[in-house]
Amino acid sequence: MPKHIADKLQAASLADLVRRKGLDHLRVRRHGVLLVLESGPDDDPIPHARFKRLGAHIWRVEMPSHSGGWDVTPLRGRIEMLLEFLVTETPWTLAPLE
Repeated sequence: MPKHIADKLQAASLADLVRRKGLDHLRVRRHGVLLVLESGPDDDPIPHARFKRLGAHIWRVEMPSHSGGWDVTPLRGRIEMLLEFLVTETPWTLAPLE
């Protein structure tokens, strides 16, 4: 199965969604099939969540674990829907930590 790389347009679109939600402390970093929401200094970022691209329009949410890795969640769908879920149902995951 071919990997669906997260492209610059998707990263820019997610960054725009994040900004429109008032989460100005977050930025989007693109890494292969991932779009990572992070804050803090560039040389020591604080991870908040990441979206793994599974298909053309299907993403999965992964959350940072206490051990420095990532926990897979059962949340899958369009990235707009997943961000809305994080904002409304788990706002503490996106809150500023600095």
